[in-house]
Amino acid sequence: MSTPHHILVGISGGVDSAVATCLLVQQGYRVTAVNLRLLDTLDAPYAEPTLQPSSLVVSDHPDYHIPLFSLNLSRTFRDEVMRYFNAEYLAGRTPNPCMVCNRQVKWAGLRHAAELIGANAIATGHYANRAFSDGRYRLYKGADSQKDQSYFLWMLSQKDLAHTLLPLGGLTKPEVRELAKNFGVRAAEKKESQEICFVPNDDYSTYLMSAMPELAERVADGDIVDAAGTVIGKHRGYPFYTIGQRRGLGVSAKEPLYVTALDAEQNRIHVGHKAALMSHRLLASRCNWIGMEPPSSSVELLGRIRYRDRQTACRVTPLENGQIEVVFQEPKSAITPGQAVVFYCGDEVLGGGFIEEGT
Repeated sequence: MSTPHHILVGISGGVDSAVATCLLVQQGYRVTAVNLRLLDTLDAPYAEPTLQPSSLVVSDHPDYHIPLFSLNLSRTFRDEVMRYFNAEYLAGRTPNPCMVCNRQVKWAGLRHAAELIGANAIATGHYANRAFSDGRYRLYKGADSQKDQSYFLWMLSQKDLAHTLLPLGGLTKPEVRELAKNFGVRAAEKKESQEICFVPNDDYSTYLMSAMPELAERVADGDIVDAAGTVIGKHRGYPFYTIGQRRGLGVSAKEPLYVTALDAEQNRIHVGHKAALMSHRLLASRCNWIGMEPPSSSVELLGRIRYRDRQTACRVTPLENGQIEVVFQEPKSAITPGQAVVFYCGDEVLGGGFIEEGT
């Protein structure tokens, strides 16, 4: 990417994207901001989303008063993220909508908006780093290990990274909050939400029942089965459970029981003791490789199976069906279909894939 002079920043109304915007202004770039509207009334059928003036304010300081627009991507968000989310739960998998949203909605939407206004780069408030070396754009962890968001960005392409700036990659959250005060950002003390944006109060059950009214009839009254194959209870619908769950099973045992598998075809939940959650191996599909070419033979990498998971040495082997086999040197707990396995070399994100099964 040539040196950018006009940058489009995606802002959410939160502190991170606001500080990213102010930093770019401070560095002398021409900056325009856009707020991606994901949960508004749906835009007209098949209409190309258009930029509209926005009333959001990045900062009260006049130096940071910049052109600011909104872009209604509600239809795209519904089609690409919410439908995926619903379908994954119905298939007995546990989705990660933020990963899909980043690639399919946010980056795609920002690049579309950049084309509309003639910006030659986009920027976000994610805690991650990007660089170019050895003929390839590379993605790295953010400096703040507690806020690092590189795990959620493994689906980005070389084309995405080529036009992306990540101004917060070298900062910690406390530093960002301090900068927000100095910049006059209104959201400086705004509390962060850890919920999925379209699931009120993080209540998956209520959301799924509302999104799929027929769900209760389709999945209720299934069996809960122990490791010996004995039916020990009834569940209220397999989409309402996830691998590793202990609470809310409604069955009693001498030792705690955990969900070890979801069988959507048989409408069954399998449970077992904690040791049954441990496994060394998984299969993954729909892979994306950023920092390396897709492996043609076995390769030794570091892998994570969830956001707060620690990196563990593993062997990644490509299979003939397009999937990969991942074997960890140390067992992982609660490998969950639908979640992502993301691969690293030190701090660099090499790629990832969606988990199909753990064994």
